[in-house]
Amino acid sequence: MCSIVHYVVNNHNSFFQKLLDMDTDIQQNVLTCYRNLFQYYRELAEKAMAQIADDDFFQQPTPESNSVAIVVQHLSGNMLSRFTDFLTSDGEKPWRDRDAEFEPLATDKTALLESWNKGWTCVFDAIDALTPEDLGKIVYIRNQGHTVLEALSRQLAHYPYHVGQIVLLGRMLKGVPWSSLSIPRGNSGAFNQEKFARGAHGGHFTDELK
Repeated sequence: MCSIVHYVVNNHNSFFQKLLDMDTDIQQNVLTCYRNLFQYYRELAEKAMAQIADDDFFQQPTPESNSVAIVVQHLSGNMLSRFTDFLTSDGEKPWRDRDAEFEPLATDKTALLESWNKGWTCVFDAIDALTPEDLGKIVYIRNQGHTVLEALSRQLAHYPYHVGQIVLLGRMLKGVPWSSLSIPRGNSGAFNQEKFARGAHGGHFTDELK
């Protein structure tokens, strides 16, 4: 386990407290970085979904497996629940039906993608409204208190987990040809050469993987 991950796992509360104690420029950088990462994982999922046929969107590898549609259904439900009235209401809304999110209810890809977009709009509207001073505020998920920073981190761990499922399902369903979602196989050397040739530089790493 890398040192930073080991530190976070074993010093969870003190790690987040150190972030909350940093100056506002660093806290704003955290918010910007988190937003970039949410956007990056959204785009990974969308690039995978764009490559599969409409019928494959609803295919379950086994009766107990999730289809791409079911994963999208779940993510949308989670986003709307967690980020609606983010600072002022519990993240597990009374109107949410989580169990139904895992049932093969959706039959129309267009409607499902509309709910996907609605979920992400809710996420980004909430994040864009945050200020560095909000990071230490307490919000609740199932009546358990989280700082805003912890709540964002929780979702930033959750969503990529499911995006990975979408990508894997998409790759299996599409077969070949498949458009790589990051550095194409066999191109790592050329990519690294171009990066190092530029010298030290700034920016967010996700910008160059799009």
